[in-house]
Amino acid sequence: MPDPAAVLFDIDGTLVDSNYQHTRAWHRAFREAGAVVPSWRIHRAIGMDGDTLIETLAPDVDADRADELHSRYYGESAGELTLLPGARAILHALHDRGLRIVLATSAPPDELARLRDLLDSDSILHAVTDADDVETAKPDPAIVRVALDRAGVPAERAVFVGDTVWDAKAATEVGVRAVGVLSGGVPRDELTSAGVEFVCDDVAELLREVERSPIGELL
Repeated sequence: MPDPAAVLFDIDGTLVDSNYQHTRAWHRAFREAGAVVPSWRIHRAIGMDGDTLIETLAPDVDADRADELHSRYYGESAGELTLLPGARAILHALHDRGLRIVLATSAPPDELARLRDLLDSDSILHAVTDADDVETAKPDPAIVRVALDRAGVPAERAVFVGDTVWDAKAATEVGVRAVGVLSGGVPRDELTSAGVEFVCDDVAELLREVERSPIGELL
């Protein structure tokens, strides 16, 4: 039998269409906390560690208040969340082909619970990470290390699928190959510049092209 292998999936913007809800929530949070930050700047920081995002975009606001407001406003939009094309299908298809499926996210537990309910795929998940597992989220690679440990595979037997440059930087820093999807709104050239080897519109296209991607080498 071949050595086990795993695919580590980011969720926001990769499996669930949530990046723009996060952008709106941060925009409202910053405005209420006393800073007006253009939405385009916020969007480009989505996927970054929350404390780092605040420090980068609005260093003068009360960080705890901004974070609390973001969580509140994002929670109010939970009913708008939808799966991206192919999200559930790719998890099940890769699991059925013998790969270990890990949700490698630093989302807070309450947010993650909503995302997992939407994915409705817990029965095929090998492991899941969340914000309680690390002190600092992406681009710090800590969450990728935790995901690898729980997957029980070395870096060379894993591929990370994400939608932001922060995903790519975190994965490649620990030697995990990165696949990118455009469904989070980040341009292709920015993903490849950050270390992504293979880019698709979304995970539905990735599933169709999986043999050509780095995941194909794990199968």
